[in-house]
Amino acid sequence: MKKVNVFEANDFADKGLKRLLVHESPYFKILNFNFKAGQELPVHAHDLEGQVCLVVLEGTGEFLGKDGAVIPASPGDVLISEIAEPHGLRANTNLRLLVTIAPPI
Repeated sequence: MKKVNVFEANDFADKGLKRLLVHESPYFKILNFNFKAGQELPVHAHDLEGQVCLVVLEGTGEFLGKDGAVIPASPGDVLISEIAEPHGLRANTNLRLLVTIAPPI
């Protein structure tokens, strides 16, 4: 077993999001992204098969999608999509995000 407390292991950065690799295996990858208010992960996609799961742990923001789609994001919200589908995030407040990618890229 492995235990990681992302609140203790990862903080926020003034310039750009702060990233922590929580776990990586042949089956999936887990990352923690911390955004300060106003920071953004631009809409992007990966030319791969698989799925991505975004979980808001703390803070508020917006999930961003193709064609300008915007979905409110608050603690407890989970967004699941194909990894090839355009996705991104904008933080309205300091925001902690847990991302799972399967299979890992």
